[in-house]
Amino acid sequence: MSIATPLLFSPYTIRETTFPNRLVLAPMMQYMAKDGFASDWHLAHFGKFALGGFGAVMTEVVAVSENGRITYGDMGLWSDAHIPGMKRFIDFIHSQHALAAIQLGHSGRKGSTQRPWEGGGPLTAADALRGDSPWMAKAPSAVAFDKDYPPPEALTIAEIETLVEQFGQAAARADQAGYDIVEIHGAHGYLISSFLSPITNQRQDAYGGDLARRMKFALDIATSVRKNWPAHKPLFFRISAVDGGGDAGWKIEDSLTIAPLLAERGVDIIDCSSGGIQGAATVANSFRGLNYQVPYADQIKNIAKISSMAVGIILTGKQAEEILQSGKADLIAIGRQALYDPYWPLHARQELNDNPNFDHWEETSAWWMRRRASSFVQLGLDAAGKAIANKANSKP
Repeated sequence: MSIATPLLFSPYTIRETTFPNRLVLAPMMQYMAKDGFASDWHLAHFGKFALGGFGAVMTEVVAVSENGRITYGDMGLWSDAHIPGMKRFIDFIHSQHALAAIQLGHSGRKGSTQRPWEGGGPLTAADALRGDSPWMAKAPSAVAFDKDYPPPEALTIAEIETLVEQFGQAAARADQAGYDIVEIHGAHGYLISSFLSPITNQRQDAYGGDLARRMKFALDIATSVRKNWPAHKPLFFRISAVDGGGDAGWKIEDSLTIAPLLAERGVDIIDCSSGGIQGAATVANSFRGLNYQVPYADQIKNIAKISSMAVGIILTGKQAEEILQSGKADLIAIGRQALYDPYWPLHARQELNDNPNFDHWEETSAWWMRRRASSFVQLGLDAAGKAIANKANSKP
């Protein structure tokens, strides 16, 4: 694939914010915070993706309330005290000419759980002995996540209104911390998603019943966040385009209905994921292969006419470039493949012949990589390395 100027590495502007390229680190839970606070670990974790060339580095979901965490290891932004720890890694991300993004959310009925490597189930008395006491999860209705989970407590109207305010307050703190982008987590069976799905929302009031009432919580949160988030900064909304519940659950037609309503409330990008209402996210899809969620982003962009971000087993630069060139999405999110290769964007540039001389690497590494390529040529190891080395050696 030969492209003079890959779309993947072209700038993209939303409101008054310009992305240096179309690549966003997808939000991925790490469960390494203590009492919601970021640490040196987070500085190193997010920093490596900024060094690796992502246009925007997004955090894992950050809880808007203490009881809105999934586990005790979640990051939080329910207090001003959480801002300084985040500001450290935000400042580093900015120093590498990348944008800093935060995903805000609430666990809902999937809260009060163990970290994955501790079992991933609901917290128990044994967990309490080591300091992780169970708490009462909250949800639209008292419908347990699974047979092994205790039923959550249904939220009152007053509690719902408080949560809407807490999302807005967290967005204001995100601005104080220096984030460039906020994403609302409305996917994967967590609180907002569970209000949207008829499987988990069995209310018969202003926040449940028909589609319009089930959408109210999500739309109210979008309004609250936009009100507290500067008008010049982008707002994303992650959605399970289908929630994994089949005909009984949230369907693509519902996503096409809510997308323009979110846009009316100031959402700029729909981040298109799937699944999670009745199990792990993205499990109940008809096909799980390369690009398996791209059709959702395509429909949001080209039917609902709202800008979209594609995610889901996007492994190569060529693959990502073809998604953009075919007009199926505006941004590309890379998740677990970035954990495998934090320098994925820089490697994708070379794959697309956009970085043959390591010019987009930081100079401290680029100097060595050019000489490494020359060594490979001398050893006869790599035909591609020969072209790289010839170009490198031709530099004045």
